[in-house]
Amino acid sequence: MTRKSDETTSRRNFLKLAGTTAPIAAVVTLASGTETEAKEADLSSDRIQDTAHTRAYYHSARF
Repeated sequence: MTRKSDETTSRRNFLKLAGTTAPIAAVVTLASGTETEAKEADLSSDRIQDTAHTRAYYHSARF
């Protein structure tokens, strides 16, 4: 019986922690709000890169 009490307490503590940290994380994310800038294209690489051109393409492909 005491074991169930420990699990309930643990779950309750987890929910308290999640309830307090989620708004804090949201505020920090919104406060930072800076989007990273696109990098210069590396022409020697064959991989897709995060450049202004690829961002413009993905932006135009949104519905």
